[in-house]
Amino acid sequence: MAYLDASVDELPGAGLPSPAERQLKDYVHNINVLIWQRQGIFLAATGLSAYYFDPVRAVALYGVVLLTEVLDLLLAKRIEGWTDRDPRKARAFLIWILANTVISALAISAFVFTIALQQQGAGHFTPLFFLFAAAVFAAMNNHQLMPALVVRLSIYVVTFFLIVLLDIWRFDPPLKSEPWLQFFTVLFVVYFIADCSFAFVRLYRQRLQQLEELELEHARTKAAYEVKSKFISTVSHELRTPLTSIKGSLDLLNSGALGETPEKMAPMLNIAGKNAKRLADLINDLLDLQKIEAGEMVYRFERISVGDLIRDAVEANQGFADSLQVGLMDTPPEESLFIQGDEARLMQVMSNVISNALKFSHKGSAVRVYSERIDRRVRICVKDSGIGIPAGAKEKVFGKFTQVDNSDQRRVGGTGLGMNITKQIVEQHKGDIDYVSREGKGTTFFIEFDVVDIEPAVAA
Repeated sequence: MAYLDASVDELPGAGLPSPAERQLKDYVHNINVLIWQRQGIFLAATGLSAYYFDPVRAVALYGVVLLTEVLDLLLAKRIEGWTDRDPRKARAFLIWILANTVISALAISAFVFTIALQQQGAGHFTPLFFLFAAAVFAAMNNHQLMPALVVRLSIYVVTFFLIVLLDIWRFDPPLKSEPWLQFFTVLFVVYFIADCSFAFVRLYRQRLQQLEELELEHARTKAAYEVKSKFISTVSHELRTPLTSIKGSLDLLNSGALGETPEKMAPMLNIAGKNAKRLADLINDLLDLQKIEAGEMVYRFERISVGDLIRDAVEANQGFADSLQVGLMDTPPEESLFIQGDEARLMQVMSNVISNALKFSHKGSAVRVYSERIDRRVRICVKDSGIGIPAGAKEKVFGKFTQVDNSDQRRVGGTGLGMNITKQIVEQHKGDIDYVSREGKGTTFFIEFDVVDIEPAVAA
């Protein structure tokens, strides 16, 4: 267990995966990914050995290697399905991996050593090259689990020296002979393999550390975000109750229901009423945004008539249009079209888009709401002839707490959340929202939804 970056005994029961768990799963992931690449290498080596040397030995040893491959795949499947992070299972997995690594490395070493035994005379290029390729492959792809890499390379190194010492033992050649040259070359090759292995291990550990830091930072950010969301929700709910009372009282005073308001006091009460409404709108938008981001927004989908939705939205915003001295009209659709959606939320969408168009329209101009069918979709359009939207401002239009126009031309304020909430509600209905605009000429917002078939009439 000491070879692992973190003891398997320290595997957490919850939270982020430990380095030990990640190493085990990264190791078996590579086993699955490289299965066909390994088989291609083994089959090529077996084919060459069977043709030039003893085919029976080649096929038999390949069978042993293939058996270890099957065991690796079965073990990989178990580790990938491991979710309880039991440290005893982690130790058992590591032991099984090491045992299978020993069998696999011994089978490959026996494979190349038998080739060396069958060669006549000095020079063992083929078995040494096969072994070198196996060692480099291990250094490149088994560095996630240090114990397995050390065991495999140790067996390969012993085999390297057994092959080159075989001819020295056979022929007792002088120091300047080719067998001794092979021996010193193997020393260099072993150093090269060790250096490559440490390089891959260092890179993997650096990547592992960076990944752990990113995950930790993500966890901290998520925790801070949850705290922020709870804070906004709590504060918004706490503000809503007293604000409702204040706004109700101001509305009663401004309406004259409590008697005539003194002339000097009327403008101040009117301003207070408008600001109370703006604050109430902001709180409602904050609560909606918090629900959407937390996935707590509830939708009740039903069949909705597009014509009725447009008519009701225009009627609901008519008073606001009159207060701005802007015309608001709807054009009835040429055919009865239906969509699937939450009527209350879609009314919120329509109100946000229509009120936005009214805010940016000039006195005496008009906003028109209409629909058109495009294949299996219906497009609801809200067209104004106001100040328009500058090019490249789409992120501001649909962003949070952003407003395209902060100048004095706007007669009505806003929270900067309405269009962002609108976009998210539309997307929850599997719809699309966008706009086309020309500065000084006006803007047309359009919302598209899938059309649903009309339910067949029920016979009386």
